[in-house]
Amino acid sequence: MKHRHAEILREYGPFPGTDAVHGVSFDGRNVWFASDAGLQSLDPDSGETARKLAVPADAGTAFDGKHLFQIAEAVIRRIDPETGDVLHTIPAPGNGEDSGLAWAEGSLWVGQHRGRRIHQVDPETGTVLRTIESDRFVTGVTWVDDELWHGTWEGEQSDVRRIDPETGEVFERIEMPEGYGVSGLESDGGDRLFCGGGPSGKIRAIRR
Repeated sequence: MKHRHAEILREYGPFPGTDAVHGVSFDGRNVWFASDAGLQSLDPDSGETARKLAVPADAGTAFDGKHLFQIAEAVIRRIDPETGDVLHTIPAPGNGEDSGLAWAEGSLWVGQHRGRRIHQVDPETGTVLRTIESDRFVTGVTWVDDELWHGTWEGEQSDVRRIDPETGEVFERIEMPEGYGVSGLESDGGDRLFCGGGPSGKIRAIRR
């Protein structure tokens, strides 16, 4: 297993009116993040926030190329990013213990925090298709270049790890500095991983 310390490329926030950052996603241009103030968009180049959607948003966020998906209150909502309209809802598999959310291969991938697992979920029905076990509390989840990554946060320690999507075996760990938690996680499709910082109210970009 490869192990290294996180290289923090940039910090964003804290953001006005936002107590904590939960889920994080990327639509190819903007980072979307979940907060007590709803879903907000952030330009990762300028660092400016732009749009805000008034939807419940207390856990993971994902983008499928057209729609945003957001976990809150034990459900996953599919949202039109232009209007903020909720188009569809499915039950979240962790029944309120859900954390991260990602889109890949036509499925949603849902972290279950204290359950220490990741579920592959049918986005139309909420049916759990398979489950990957972890040995740490799972936070954010993302896919990039056919690699499955997830954040962990247990006690005062947090890391980002690349795992085998079949077995859960850990291939690589990126250890965050002490006191730097990872709530949400998303890739920009390149070398950056965006990490939600939980109650710090920040988002941190680290090198993948």
